[in-house]
Amino acid sequence: MTAPETAGAVVQRPRGIAQLLLILFGQSIGFAGYILTGLFRDNQLPEMWMVLGACWYGIGILLAIGVRIALPYADPLLLPIVLALTGLGLAELHRIDLTDDLPPMLYTQFLAVGIGVAALLVIVYLLKDPRRLKGFPYLLSALGFVLLLLPLVPGLGSEEYGSRIWINVAGFSFQPAELAKLVLAASFAAYLADKKEVLSAAGRRFLGLDLPRMRDLGPIIVMWGLSLAIMVFENDLGTSLLFFGLFIMMIYVATGKASWVVMGLLMFVAGGAVVIKFAGHVQRRIDFWLHPFDYPNDATQIIQAQFGLSHGGLFGSGWGLGRPDLIIFSYSDMISASLGEEIGIVGLMGIIVLYALLVFRGLKTSLVAMDPFLKLFAAGLSFAFLLQTFAIIGGVTRLLPLTGLTTPFLSQGGSSMIANWLLIAVLLVISNQARRPVVEMPVGASGITGLGEEATQVFSSRVLAQIGTGAIHPLQALNVSQVRLTGDEGTEEVTTVLNDGTSSDEVTTILDEGTEIIRPNTVILNDDIIVPEPVILPESGSPEPDRDPDSVRMVRGDVGRHGDDTGTTRGDSPDPDATQPFNPFADTDTPPTDFDDDDEYFGRGTE
Repeated sequence: MTAPETAGAVVQRPRGIAQLLLILFGQSIGFAGYILTGLFRDNQLPEMWMVLGACWYGIGILLAIGVRIALPYADPLLLPIVLALTGLGLAELHRIDLTDDLPPMLYTQFLAVGIGVAALLVIVYLLKDPRRLKGFPYLLSALGFVLLLLPLVPGLGSEEYGSRIWINVAGFSFQPAELAKLVLAASFAAYLADKKEVLSAAGRRFLGLDLPRMRDLGPIIVMWGLSLAIMVFENDLGTSLLFFGLFIMMIYVATGKASWVVMGLLMFVAGGAVVIKFAGHVQRRIDFWLHPFDYPNDATQIIQAQFGLSHGGLFGSGWGLGRPDLIIFSYSDMISASLGEEIGIVGLMGIIVLYALLVFRGLKTSLVAMDPFLKLFAAGLSFAFLLQTFAIIGGVTRLLPLTGLTTPFLSQGGSSMIANWLLIAVLLVISNQARRPVVEMPVGASGITGLGEEATQVFSSRVLAQIGTGAIHPLQALNVSQVRLTGDEGTEEVTTVLNDGTSSDEVTTILDEGTEIIRPNTVILNDDIIVPEPVILPESGSPEPDRDPDSVRMVRGDVGRHGDDTGTTRGDSPDPDATQPFNPFADTDTPPTDFDDDDEYFGRGTE
């Protein structure tokens, strides 16, 4: 059995050694491709293979130890999957470096991996509870929108290959949309966790779908407008599709209503049809997708990718034996086609399975998380990987129009690599929160009285009326039998019996002398606690004691200072026409005083 079972609940067990072995195995997949490239192509091992191997496996061991200490219950499969994908990407970049005239990309990408791993370790040690983020939904939304629109700032954003999705800072280029995935996923999760009941309300029914109410369409209209703005002004179909699709999928998870998905698809298609008339770049991408061979000089990378996959066939040409250098952008947009040529369709399907496992583990974390925010956050991060991978690999295989998105963990690019490692870090933290066992505190350890210790008393409507008019004091109705008055030196004891002969004013006077009630049926005076006679309830099957037919059962609850009733009483009030819950202190001229806000002395009805 993989996990011990305690009291009917499955408790996840930390798997440090198993996770380490899986990490080393995942790393070996990419490292084997790196070694085989040198052997197949040059009949010798690559230069500095020992140094790179030591650094590569050192990263895996460091990750295993660091995550095991900080997040012992985190999902043990996330890191092995990510390292397997990262290793394959590094091996393919090394392969492209051998035949491409561009500057070597392996070492710069390896540096980006190191920065991403360091950022992951910082996140897992600092962000112990991601639920802190749910208090800032609108701030996170504003930050995410700023990141998406930052490339439009003159002098900061730059246009490359027809799309304006980059910013240049101090000589370094950065794609802010990669970081916006994390920020907007947190924003959507915080907003939907708070508003999911409102967004679930059904409006009119049309063609078997419960359409949302018109007043609830504001968020989807905002995201729709933002996606169209990205498509028009940044000429980036992929980013527009990614973020609008992310919001639609998260709102579906929050509400469970397919009408949001249908409406979102219709809005995106309708908006895209209008945008095509103004954004020629989007129209050209669609033409290249549908008729690539009609544009041999413009759709070159799509045509070359098709020939490369065809040349690789089912099992590929072998590491180092293909010609990925003939494919334009073989190291970024088309890296899946470069891999498909050398490891074949079977190998490419294996990569897709790794992405599917990554999304599956993320969605499983979402399912087991109890907190609504964490549930939606994990689902959002998983959908971000799903949509991005589907969009770019679908574009390479001509299932979709080609977009400018990167393939997570495979494509060359520092901003994409670091941002995706940050997403994995947050997903690890959420999985640790969701999978760790719940510690059951013993009754009384947290200051909470267990249900088994709760006393139940029967109040008749007559007693409630007497309390309300001030005829008797609530202490008398709560069956408090006596109050012990203790002298300053603790030598003199006087017992005052609270019975029907004691007036409410007398009881109040006693309380004014220093007595306070810390719980029902308990009175304290001068730090001397007295637990009065318990109330004995009839056992199951025994006849109940005589009581008024209109009596109601009362259990203890919260009443604040001066009789500020925070609960409700389901008894008969003196006014039969009253529609508000009956407050027994409403008509009392001298309410009890000197009660702490946390003190409890009166109950609200449960039956």
